[in-house]
Amino acid sequence: MTRVQSESFLTLHYRLGGASGDIVNTYDGPPATLSLGSGQLAPALEQRLIGLEEGAHVVFDLAPGTVFGERQPEMLQWVARSLLDRLGEPGASYDIGEAVEFPAPDGQGKVVGVVREVRDDGAVLFDFNHPLAGQPVRFEVSIIGVL
Repeated sequence: MTRVQSESFLTLHYRLGGASGDIVNTYDGPPATLSLGSGQLAPALEQRLIGLEEGAHVVFDLAPGTVFGERQPEMLQWVARSLLDRLGEPGASYDIGEAVEFPAPDGQGKVVGVVREVRDDGAVLFDFNHPLAGQPVRFEVSIIGVL
């Protein structure tokens, strides 16, 4: 059987979640394909895959902060209404718990902030921490194919 290596291309089903439930679950649909070492999975998750054989089904329970780090208070940011209107749809409303995409500070890609609070002046408090930062993480994986 073929084993996962540090730069393998994989077809797999996986479920990733914490105490509040799954944030990714491919078991209900088509399997995922990804290339290890490309940044598609957190390094701590990729490390758990290395050495697994094709056909393996494993569940990893990982300690808080192991995968996505600890929660960082500085990742909570107030964004002024004027900036939200410039970056998105002017006058848009924001609901608590809603995930909103922003351009990354380096101009490459996007970052996601979750709405935590909305003030009367229209400013919005966004949490840019990963949803599983500082939490225990359960990572379930079924390796379908390894190239």
